[in-house]
Amino acid sequence: MSRVAVVTGSNKGIGFAIVKGLCKRFDGVVYLTSRDDDRGRKAVAELNKLGLHPEYHQLDVTDRSSVLKFRDHIEEKHGGLDILVNNAAVVDAEYITSYENSKEVIDINFKSVLTMQELIYPLVRNNGRILNISSDCGHLSNLKNMYWIKRLSKKDLKIEDVNEFVDWFLESKKNGTFNPEDFVENGTVAAYRVAKMALSAATMIQQKELEARNISVNSMHPGLVRTDMTTGKGFYDIDQAAETPLYLVLDAPQSLKGAYVWFDRRVLDWYDYNAHYYFKIKTISN
Repeated sequence: MSRVAVVTGSNKGIGFAIVKGLCKRFDGVVYLTSRDDDRGRKAVAELNKLGLHPEYHQLDVTDRSSVLKFRDHIEEKHGGLDILVNNAAVVDAEYITSYENSKEVIDINFKSVLTMQELIYPLVRNNGRILNISSDCGHLSNLKNMYWIKRLSKKDLKIEDVNEFVDWFLESKKNGTFNPEDFVENGTVAAYRVAKMALSAATMIQQKELEARNISVNSMHPGLVRTDMTTGKGFYDIDQAAETPLYLVLDAPQSLKGAYVWFDRRVLDWYDYNAHYYFKIKTISN
């Protein structure tokens, strides 16, 4: 049975570059997936011009029926997969967001990964690798509310804790009690910060659940990359940004597990809420 790698949300940006790198280096089948079928197929055609030949399958990670169709396809055609990169993401449309926009950001960046965990993770073969693309918004230092800092720092953290953190934030947006002082930078892009912190926390929980099968699950901050999401601002391009994700799924020791990794491959202490690893809005507003 051939080895299989899957990258979600990979018709453009970092996901596209990860697929490109996997096509060059991974000994197996590589899946480029996208919510929009036309954009996905155009991305595959672009790689074909470079002599690279990923497989394509439509996948909307926020649509359970779409994830189910993809699961059935992988199971029937390959019997499982070996590498999964949860890359699909969207950022807040505005710095201070409405409840509706906040919910969309959290559904795409965090809740979708829980759906993937339920439906796709069981197909990941023993000794496989899962990478959750997080952000500097995903480090605990983005949070200033001490109740939630302490709760998310529990060594016996459960997914229920993470879901309640997310629900607390969404409820504050819904009923008008959102307090910008609960976050750094006066609560700018708070929904994205909450979603990515939740994803980073969930990574460690997922690792514990998959430990018995020696599957490594890590999250990482890819750096400020010149993409549509950053309106073209950043200090390196998508191919450079893909280097550390490719390292984590292809080259890193299998013993690297449940880690929060910086774009330069440093493993950071996610629990150090006094650190300055949080996202600073000035990096894209200059």
